[in-house]
Amino acid sequence: MACKKGGSTDPVPIPKPLATLGLYQYTDNTNKRIFISISQIGSQPLPTPYFGIFDTGSSGLTIDANGLIPASMITANGIQFPGDSISVNGITITNKTARYAYGDATGSTLEYGNLAYAPVTIGNSAGSVTTKRIAFFLYYKIVDGTGKQLPQHSADVFGVGPGNGSGFSYAAIESPLNGFTLPVGITSGFKLAKLSSAFTIKGDFIQNLLTIGLVPDDLATTSGFVMHPLTNSSVGGYSPNIPATITYGATSTPALILFDTGAPSVSVVENSKETKALGLLPANTDVTITTNKGFVYKYTTTSTGNLTQIQNPNISGDLRSILSIDFFVNNESLTNYAGHIIGLKN
Repeated sequence: MACKKGGSTDPVPIPKPLATLGLYQYTDNTNKRIFISISQIGSQPLPTPYFGIFDTGSSGLTIDANGLIPASMITANGIQFPGDSISVNGITITNKTARYAYGDATGSTLEYGNLAYAPVTIGNSAGSVTTKRIAFFLYYKIVDGTGKQLPQHSADVFGVGPGNGSGFSYAAIESPLNGFTLPVGITSGFKLAKLSSAFTIKGDFIQNLLTIGLVPDDLATTSGFVMHPLTNSSVGGYSPNIPATITYGATSTPALILFDTGAPSVSVVENSKETKALGLLPANTDVTITTNKGFVYKYTTTSTGNLTQIQNPNISGDLRSILSIDFFVNNESLTNYAGHIIGLKN
């Protein structure tokens, strides 16, 4: 049998990401959301997919128990079963309970439920992928800031932030996108392409927005992404908040910025030196964000878009400045779970 001289001439395989999926872009004419389709949790496909709010501002999947487990297990006082845990439809539910809060000091949505484990399938007929068995929060009740109970599955959250959910001190609930077995040469993380500027009340499906798994070119200095190493915290893991300076009009303030797809309409700038009444910046105000690694983002407020509120953290109770989903219409981002890095590109 003949052999090749001088070694193999076979080309080196180019690493490919695990999957590229579409997302749904929705608006109620006030708020904008992007959703990811969840077609299976545990061992049984769902008759109708659920839609998780794709949220870079939180970590971990939270989903309503209704439709996933027998209705007889779900009561006003919690998910009922004997013993420390139970397996139902391929979902392991533990007796560890918690309350999750979404929002800020002015009002929060609260979810009550249990720590659970299962594989999760995301995507639709255009492409789907299944995680390993991951931890998530299975809630039985959800209420708004006034205590009013909300409809079932009205706020299922698909949190993709780099930290971990802090509802359970003994169990980290991480992003479902950090729960895959990846090919050789692929780094755990994701890229989010620029969103379409068109958000509709129908919730249009936009192809190829989400890439799961980062290839070497994504992480190279030539990628165009400005990389921001993250800081680890004893509570919540790696923080997605990035040091920056925000300038609005003639005012500049240091900030810790959260780039948050889960903020549906209004960006928030926290400035401890603001003693005036809190409120929205006037239309036609120029705003510039400059991160500590040199990423620059500029926008101008209007009466209907790029809405930006100025707050005093001593009043709001929140030190974070938050850029809303409008940021993601004009910029790309990536999150490197393995390297604890957020990349931004405009």
